[in-house]
Amino acid sequence: MKIALIGYGKMGKIIEQIAVSRGHMVNLTIDLYNINDFTQDNLRKSDVAIEFTGPHSAYENVMKCLEAGVPVVCGSTGWLDQYEKVVDYCKKRDGTFLYASNFSVGVNIFFALNRILAKMMNGQKEYDIKMTEVHHTQKKDAPSGTAITLAEQILEEVKRKTAWVNHATSSAGELSIESVREDPAPGTHKVLYTSDVDDIEIIHTAHNRNGFATGAVMAAEYVVGKKGVFSMKDVLNIG
Repeated sequence: MKIALIGYGKMGKIIEQIAVSRGHMVNLTIDLYNINDFTQDNLRKSDVAIEFTGPHSAYENVMKCLEAGVPVVCGSTGWLDQYEKVVDYCKKRDGTFLYASNFSVGVNIFFALNRILAKMMNGQKEYDIKMTEVHHTQKKDAPSGTAITLAEQILEEVKRKTAWVNHATSSAGELSIESVREDPAPGTHKVLYTSDVDDIEIIHTAHNRNGFATGAVMAAEYVVGKKGVFSMKDVLNIG
């Protein structure tokens, strides 16, 4: 499989290492220093593109891949106000698109666990809910895309919470997300249900970036030869 890497920072380089170790070839890498190479002709020489840049460039990058008819896997966060536009365009072009706020196998299992716990806690009104996410100081968005996914799952299941906020709150209807930036910190996410009598907490802690990179390559392997809009639920066959 030939892979185009859109974004060749720390994550892009680890993705390249994982891809090569799994028998694939990275035949195109794009960063700020060779942006002129980011053309449809060059993209079409690849079987799939993996996009890991940032919130200000992800939308245009994904659209360019879809315009070229190349399946695209996107891990950039902070741009989801334009997600539906990408989905609509992908369907119109009969293209292939997979987005994940986090590609880690462990995190996607954590997502499933989070939803199950939220369903169980919906009727337990004596518990308040708080979240914390910890990342390295170079992370550009807050809260993290993973934290937003977790929060939105909770809002869907726990009817007494109606919105998430990125600060401490005393409002009963708001779900607080605390964002901490410190080094070194590949990523920790905590969901806490707290009451006067006890606490219930679930935590996922990443030890390094390898899990994210492996998941991204697995996603690329999955979408090649398929048409449509996918998620890591499809890749991992989890609910």
